[in-house]
Amino acid sequence: MLEGGSGILSLFKPHELLGGSQDTAYNRTSGELWLENGSQFNVYTAESPNGLRGHEHHACWCDELAAWKDASIGEVDTEGQGTTWSNLTMTMRLGKKSRTVIATTPRPVALLKDLVKRAKERGDVHITKGKTTDNLQNLSANFKAAVVDAYAGTTIGRQELDGELLEETKGALWTWKHLEPIRVQASKVPDLRRIVIAIDPAISATKGSDLTGIVAVGIGYDGLLYVLDDASGVYTPGEWALEANALYEKHEADCFVAEVNQGGDMVENTMRQVNKTARYKAVRASRGKVLRAEPIVALYEQARVRHVTENLRELENQMTSWSAGTGEKSPDRVDALVWGITELALTKEKRVSNVY
Repeated sequence: MLEGGSGILSLFKPHELLGGSQDTAYNRTSGELWLENGSQFNVYTAESPNGLRGHEHHACWCDELAAWKDASIGEVDTEGQGTTWSNLTMTMRLGKKSRTVIATTPRPVALLKDLVKRAKERGDVHITKGKTTDNLQNLSANFKAAVVDAYAGTTIGRQELDGELLEETKGALWTWKHLEPIRVQASKVPDLRRIVIAIDPAISATKGSDLTGIVAVGIGYDGLLYVLDDASGVYTPGEWALEANALYEKHEADCFVAEVNQGGDMVENTMRQVNKTARYKAVRASRGKVLRAEPIVALYEQARVRHVTENLRELENQMTSWSAGTGEKSPDRVDALVWGITELALTKEKRVSNVY
């Protein structure tokens, strides 16, 4: 936001900066920028909401607000410590008319939806929209081919490229009304009886490959299911095995659950390269994705699932944006989620015969 060709620093002439240069005016370590006229800029990170406490401002620029880790919670978090947004609003008390500018991809998180509602009902929020195609003359041909052309017309393209706030996709198995009420802070997760790492492995890691879905799910002694983490991504077999094992160790899981429709024995052999002793269960899809997911959706509708509010934004986006009729790529994060919850909630222990 400050550095580079499109950063704030590029707007100022040397004589406008304190001391006549960036070296004297800008302290990157402390996140401070001073101008010769006495103006001061402070830089904060949304990863540390309490870093805003005790400060005050005339104006603020918030970048990628919908990606802030606590934007899905709303204005006050469940622990009463405040979110980045609520702490920021407390600092906007200088001048006669303080203002905040937000630049973000419009994801349907609680905070952004509240701001859109305020624009309609109270008029104290003004919305300006733009599309990536409006800026094509300033984008490289490679970016246009790899991103703009690849995602044009898709759900993710409508959101990321066209700036649409997509509440949910028609025909999607999950809706945001399922997900908004079930988020919990990590500190509120009780002792868990079992934790599994579910894997939906891709067979390649080239351009255009599917993701490998890697999701951690646990079940508590309270009978509720807790979706703990998502490490999905485009990986080689060796890479996804390391990622899955890192999640296994992080959450002290007791079993890997992996779909083997495409990889067969290769999936277990790959996992054994990084963890020779962990329990491993191979599962094979015999029904379509929608049929496999429907019992899991029912558990969500019965409020038997909780999402830990740390690293599940992309998973939730996929849950609410994919349907069998979209024609988009396989929902690999969702596939892993379904396998994990199926193992914990819908599989009888005595039927688990292929655990090693």
